[in-house]
Amino acid sequence: MKDNSEIVSLLGKHLQQIRKEKKLTLEQLAKKSGVSRSMLSQIERGQANPTFGTLWNLSRALGLDMSELVEEFESSGPISGKIDVLLAADTPRITNAQNGCTLSILGPHDQVEQFEWYELQIEPNGILDSQPHTQGTREHLTILQGAAEVTSGDQTIQLNEGDTGRYKADVPHAIRCVGESTLRAILVVMG
Repeated sequence: MKDNSEIVSLLGKHLQQIRKEKKLTLEQLAKKSGVSRSMLSQIERGQANPTFGTLWNLSRALGLDMSELVEEFESSGPISGKIDVLLAADTPRITNAQNGCTLSILGPHDQVEQFEWYELQIEPNGILDSQPHTQGTREHLTILQGAAEVTSGDQTIQLNEGDTGRYKADVPHAIRCVGESTLRAILVVMG
């Protein structure tokens, strides 16, 4: 089981490894991502826990999906026989406390080209606001608890517990928790 400081340290080392593989300096990545050089340095040294927005900007600047950036946190392999298990304590989570969102990365990083899937949790009045993904990307959102207002481009719908919405994600899109209870949902992204 990894504690938060270990996860921050692993993320920093992984980010540095990817940056060096892509032959980017801290300054170059800072310019491409909009994340300051000093913040990048702190993240790489494991001294800063990046926000969801920071991870998003870094993954886009590196030409990666966010799950590829945090792939180091996946379970090291099968626990029993031929069944791979990702323990709850080892599930990578991306939290944006400011927007009240937590994304738990459930999909394996080697499948990210075809699809990604997440458990999404949003606090009341919180929002997951996303820029357009690559052309042709669609999201499939199934509400497990609570209610959501989903906006895709200029259309907005409400989804309640048990509902599934499928919508274009190659346009600006957002998922907002409506009502008084926390939203829990499964989010599948297919490119």
